[in-house]
Amino acid sequence: MNTEELTGLPPGAVDHFRSEGIEELYPPQAEAVEAGATEGENLVAAVPTASGKTMIAALSMLSAVQRGGKALYIVPLRALASEKKAEFEAYEQFGVTTGVTTGNYESTSDWLATKDIIVATSEKVDSLVRNGADWLSDLTCVVSDEVHLIDDRNRGPTLEVTLAKLRKLNPRMQVVALSATVGNADEIADWLDAALVDTDWRPIDLQMGVHYGNALNFDDGSTREVPVDGSEKQEAALVRDILQEEGSSLVFVNSRRNAEAAARRLGKVSRNELTAEERTELAALADEIRDDSDTETSRDLAEAVEHGSAFHHAGLSSSQRTIVEDAFRDRLLKVISATPTLAAGVNTPARRVIVRDWRRFDPSAGGMAPLDVLEVHQMMGRAGRPGLDPYGEAVLLAKSHDESEELFDRYIWADPEPVRSKLAAEPALRTHVLATIASGFARTREGLLEFLEATLYASQSSEPGRLETVTDTVLEYLESNDFIEREGGTDGGEDAADGAFTTAADLESESGGRDEELEATSLGHTVSRLYLDPMSAAEIVHGLEDADERPTALGLYQLVSRTPDMYELYLRSGEDEKFGELYYEREAELLGDAPSEYEEERFEDWLAALKTGKLLEDWADETDEERITDRYKIGPGDLRGKVDTAEWLLGAAESLAAEIDSEWTVAVREARARVEHGVGEELLELVSVGGVGRKRARRLYAAGIEEPADLRTADKGVVLTVLKGEKTAETILENAGREDPSMDGVEPESAGSNNRGESATANSSNDAETEGTAEETPTEDDSQASLGDF
Repeated sequence: MNTEELTGLPPGAVDHFRSEGIEELYPPQAEAVEAGATEGENLVAAVPTASGKTMIAALSMLSAVQRGGKALYIVPLRALASEKKAEFEAYEQFGVTTGVTTGNYESTSDWLATKDIIVATSEKVDSLVRNGADWLSDLTCVVSDEVHLIDDRNRGPTLEVTLAKLRKLNPRMQVVALSATVGNADEIADWLDAALVDTDWRPIDLQMGVHYGNALNFDDGSTREVPVDGSEKQEAALVRDILQEEGSSLVFVNSRRNAEAAARRLGKVSRNELTAEERTELAALADEIRDDSDTETSRDLAEAVEHGSAFHHAGLSSSQRTIVEDAFRDRLLKVISATPTLAAGVNTPARRVIVRDWRRFDPSAGGMAPLDVLEVHQMMGRAGRPGLDPYGEAVLLAKSHDESEELFDRYIWADPEPVRSKLAAEPALRTHVLATIASGFARTREGLLEFLEATLYASQSSEPGRLETVTDTVLEYLESNDFIEREGGTDGGEDAADGAFTTAADLESESGGRDEELEATSLGHTVSRLYLDPMSAAEIVHGLEDADERPTALGLYQLVSRTPDMYELYLRSGEDEKFGELYYEREAELLGDAPSEYEEERFEDWLAALKTGKLLEDWADETDEERITDRYKIGPGDLRGKVDTAEWLLGAAESLAAEIDSEWTVAVREARARVEHGVGEELLELVSVGGVGRKRARRLYAAGIEEPADLRTADKGVVLTVLKGEKTAETILENAGREDPSMDGVEPESAGSNNRGESATANSSNDAETEGTAEETPTEDDSQASLGDF
């Protein structure tokens, strides 16, 4: 089908596609159009990566806009939201506007009401429904990208419930679900009342195979010689081989440490293929990475990048990941070694994908376990892109003939596992049941069950009564913690008011037919609006009510760290003793009822939360970023993630404190501000000035400039000396409200003697390892911008 044959699109859309070189639709795209994609029909497209799924989405959305509607594109990751927004913004040339929303779960993002196409994560859409965004009722088309992630235990229930709610809000809305790897696409299509386009067609050939010995054996029976020289590793030989054809490689490994080690080794291969111009460009990228964060991880990444190699995992900061992904797409970087997170992420094509590690540690299995077929196929789908590669190759590595045969049977010839709903898992259900009641989607028990019957779980369930039983257990839990009220039900408000924290495991669901009314309490509405797991809210409320004295920062940090919404640090070998000692030293600061040390599993979780809380305290005490990442063996991205999550949870805790009339609201607010900026209490006013981060605030304070008002009157020479840069100084003085911020003709002056260069809070830390961790050098170069500097 030629693009000229397309109808129902906004004027100018076809010309735009032609200007992008799209003269003819791929077969899956043409099949989607024939199935009614441009006529508002529901559609499930199970189409391989690089075979035109986004074009199917675009045609569906643009035709919906042309009919006077509004379209929503749901993505699993924020990085994907940015990528798609950039792609869809090109439509503005023919009058179709685009907006993106991914954060601030308390906002209804009303400004999006004027946009034709909205890009958002599933969590953000869920929060918009909870907060009653009016413009959602105007949607006429919703696209769900990577719909197979419904199978994900953590994020899947949110996507599933969100789609069900949007369909209830807009019964005639078009739903388009996209995925490259769905083992049961027909079931998804039945659930969505959709036509199915299920094909393995690709615009360029993808060969899948196994490398063993010196040979690469493919699924079509062909063989390619890739000799391994001496002690050389298989992946190095495969990268070297494809580099000689000017192709790039993605190498998937099973851990961060392995990713970093592989990047170092593979850099020795890729550096031999770099031109002088590429070396110059890569050196500039390496400098950007070093400037982003002054940690060992950043230095290791920068060194690898200089050699044309990189590693990619969740420990990198978002800006570092963007640098790596963009350089790889531009083929400036020749090879990336990555954990499987990259397989589900942004568009990162490679000529050859190498799945080095097909097993990873699984705690539930007590050791190494094989990856799912779906996950391996996601990795393999990254191989080959039209216009960049003449073909794609996806390779597994075997150490023996028997293992080679096993890999063909397990992965090459196998179909992906079916997508199964994870909604019945209690943590997911308690969150979404409360949200469903609070947002008015269900006002009775029967209405709630009726809504849940519209989910994928209900369509897949083969156990009669299972959904009803689990739902009743969740309702009991929500009532006992004062999140909902049930007419004629037992009163759980007294326990909650007395601070009793009830777990769902403590409750037995009641049986019998009931058509009781359900209503969220004021506290329940607040919890739903804050986008909290109800168990997190119950933990926080109980902790605040338990406090007899003003909570310390550590007490509050440990409290939010033990909620289900915080991924706490795990205890490494020997750390149970270290943090056990810290627990006994500072036990009085911790909020809530600590488990007995004889309850080994619960006590270990308590200590893991204490470790996470201690990391946050170190950050708020101005401990250097590199020292923190080294002490806790994490990457800069992990630190930033913990800080961001703690800031969100403490903000929610502040709202909960106000809701229950707690006297500790100010203490929570201060702890949140300190973790947000990474500073001691005395610097909170200074960091409120735009451009003043933790390091600059400490240096200004050491020079006697203690609050924003001081910036309006301080000697400009002193300010210039502290801030080391006329432009920076002028910007900060302007932000502080100085009448004349100009630094023209100002000479740096000595700030005089002042012994306040170190953070008092850092020096008073109970952890001996924190000695000297504050910003001890007032003249430290600001060119390396660490977390919190801006």
